[in-house]
Amino acid sequence: MKSAVIVFPGSNCDRDAHDAIKRVTGQAPAMVWHQETALPEGTQFVMLPGGFSYGDYLRCGAMASHSAIMPAIIAHAATGAPILGVCNGFQVLTECGLLPGALMRNAQLKFICEDTAITVTNSNTRFTSRYAANAKLTIPIAHHDGNYFADTETLIRIENEGQVAFRYGANPNGSANDIAGLMNEQGNVLGMMPHPERAVDAKHGGTDGLALFESLLGSA
Repeated sequence: MKSAVIVFPGSNCDRDAHDAIKRVTGQAPAMVWHQETALPEGTQFVMLPGGFSYGDYLRCGAMASHSAIMPAIIAHAATGAPILGVCNGFQVLTECGLLPGALMRNAQLKFICEDTAITVTNSNTRFTSRYAANAKLTIPIAHHDGNYFADTETLIRIENEGQVAFRYGANPNGSANDIAGLMNEQGNVLGMMPHPERAVDAKHGGTDGLALFESLLGSA
């Protein structure tokens, strides 16, 4: 699968994303600067990495959501192609309207950087098919604005539609319904605050994130 990683000013997990994708596919993804207006020809999977795009001015992800590349990403999502946004990437996906809700300041108003326990809520998705139902994972988090919020009507809808892919064990940030990862209605766009790309190598502390990339990119 031909992949692309979007690089914004302030991205700092783009190399982790690059290495995770290459580990699974054997092929390095294209690194696409945010000022480009088109994805490389033949791109199938797009990843928006973590970091602090535009220094987190205004709201996290707000300025990045207006970058020149975003209309191409929105159009790509409309074709049903898979898109993954991690941490700041999740924030960008909510700001541009590809995912419902918003990411607010953590409940304790502090930056959190630690390994955290999450559960695979829905293993019947293109992002989670290599996980067992209700699998317990340990994935790193590193964020100040990871507190997922949506109004009651939206929360009911996404729960009923099975759009929640991951939940926290001990909720670290106050997210509604312990939501750690959320898909769109079509199931081809996933945003999550934990960093699966930082959990693909045992030498770096664990491999619980590897099956996400294997699910998506079709590796054995």
